Amino acid sequence: MTSDIPSPLAETSLATALRTGAVVLDGGMSNQLESAGHDLSDELWSARLLAEQPDAIIEAHRAYFESGANVAITSSYQATFEGFAKRGIDRRESARLLTLSVELAREAARRAQDEGVRHPLWVAASVGPYGAMLADGSEYRGRYGLSVRELERFHRPRLEVLAAAAPDVLALETVPDADEAEALLRAVRGLGVSAWLSYSIAGVHTRAGQPLEEAFALAADADEVIAVGVNCCAPEDVDAAVTIAARVTGKPVVVYPNSGEAWDAEARAWSGRSSFLPEQVLGWQESGARLIGGCCRVGPEAVASIASTLSSR
Repeated sequence: MTSDIPSPLAETSLATALRTGAVVLDGGMSNQLESAGHDLSDELWSARLLAEQPDAIIEAHRAYFESGANVAITSSYQATFEGFAKRGIDRRESARLLTLSVELAREAARRAQDEGVRHPLWVAASVGPYGAMLADGSEYRGRYGLSVRELERFHRPRLEVLAAAAPDVLALETVPDADEAEALLRAVRGLGVSAWLSYSIAGVHTRAGQPLEEAFALAADADEVIAVGVNCCAPEDVDAAVTIAARVTGKPVVVYPNSGEAWDAEARAWSGRSSFLPEQVLGWQESGARLIGGCCRVGPEAVASIASTLSSR
């Protein structure tokens, strides 16, 4: 594996593509890995496989590319220096694994193209919230008791490593709290890589309870941010959020909800039934969504339906 694998569409940026039409995101990394038989019960979640079974991550990305996704979101969501340290992994090796997450997605794109995929492909380096490292469900609550400055200090080192790996975009995702969003927006300044900012929400508020108008407004004047929106939320919460994000920021909107099932952090299990309908994406697109896909429990079949639905417009 080498770090000099070129972007499959180096001559066209993702930001440029968003000005001309919709771009299809992938689906959930964890459910794709679990469906292939991998145990993700560890606190490192899918990040554990970066060290132990990197080929499994390549195949998960490739499944989504071959289903019609344009963008692979890397397996670095739960990969942090602090989380790796708990497992006895030093900072040098942690940095290598963060870099590897981008390289694996690039390799998946290369293999997909070798197998005949011809649609544009990009790589988004996932940056999960502080609470993801804690692995206690606080990523869905926010309000960690840390200042914006403390959160910025937590996020900046891994952002620097991921940016140096040259992804097409940084995915600042599943952010539950506007304070953490402010910290992330500070942390991406000067890195030379564009980003999207995506909140986890409940209704028209962040998980921490802030109105979405205020939360989205933080990114309105951030030059690094090419899209703003929501992910890891219920499909029924998306419509209002897309409208608010487009109105408040004037930027393309990113949206990738869960299947509609509910996550029980204590039991570490999903319950309920899926309410995700691929035809919903047309309404989201009409309201300003340009980066559209799925998050937890949304797999390649659903992504293929999203791609087909959007291409029919």
